[in-house]
Amino acid sequence: ISISGKWTNKERVLIFSSRGINFRTRHLMQDLRTMMPHAKADTKMDRKDKLFVINEVCEIKNCNKCLYFEAKKKQDLYMWISNSPHGPSAKFLVQNIHTLAELKLTGNCLKGSRPLLSFDPKFDKEPHYALLKELFIQTFSTPRYHPKSQPFVDHVFTFTIADNRIWFRNYQIIEEDGSLVEIGPRFVLNLMKIFQGSFGGPTLYENPDFRSPNMHRREMRLAAAAKVREKQMVKEMQKGKKTSAKEDLESDVTADVFLTPAEEKPADIQTEAPEPKVVKKKQKAFKRQRMQMARR
Repeated sequence: ISISGKWTNKERVLIFSSRGINFRTRHLMQDLRTMMPHAKADTKMDRKDKLFVINEVCEIKNCNKCLYFEAKKKQDLYMWISNSPHGPSAKFLVQNIHTLAELKLTGNCLKGSRPLLSFDPKFDKEPHYALLKELFIQTFSTPRYHPKSQPFVDHVFTFTIADNRIWFRNYQIIEEDGSLVEIGPRFVLNLMKIFQGSFGGPTLYENPDFRSPNMHRREMRLAAAAKVREKQMVKEMQKGKKTSAKEDLESDVTADVFLTPAEEKPADIQTEAPEPKVVKKKQKAFKRQRMQMARR
């Protein structure tokens, strides 16, 4: 039984990333740490290290939840949300990131205030969404009476399911009637897999609608190449039509009316080999004789 006025929920979230992230991801992590007073930071993890090492880092930092951002190819961002050290954990592809500094929205809230968590009704209809809902509640909700938190509730985290993705938004509650103004940040989570363990283990759920960014880029390239080939084929067809029309104009049907065929000469076929030609050698005078003839 929790005693009123005492900090009993000791949830701590470790928020950090791998090396190779861009500035937008760095700003997003900073925004999440600002919004979550129970969050902790750590240095970037080397790509060569296995993901199971994160459980040890969480233990050292005294954290039982983790948000780990993994960058690949300097353009794709993946987010792990895990209950350390026993699991479960989920891996998402993060899309459409917009940070606080980038959005410049009119909403504002007190730093360290506790948020309300609003979930789409679809979270209760399917088991994998229900599991994610519990993970989000334990990770994003600020514990009551946390030393760094403020005793006010003036903003809402919303998790909405649309297009098989989870859309995260942060709104300020400006009046008692419940009117909202967006603060930021905002991002979209595309679920890949849910694992039984922390950062690994047996797969509990795999999203059948998920397409990797590499596959998406490949399809875009193939579509662009097909479009170029189609344009070239249309050009060749138009060129062929023009040349055929030109040939039809140049060829005159009445041009050969007054042509008289020439008499054919009988072909002279030689049955015997021709006699060899006798070449007479011209005797050349010596140099002395030529000089004497020149003097005369």
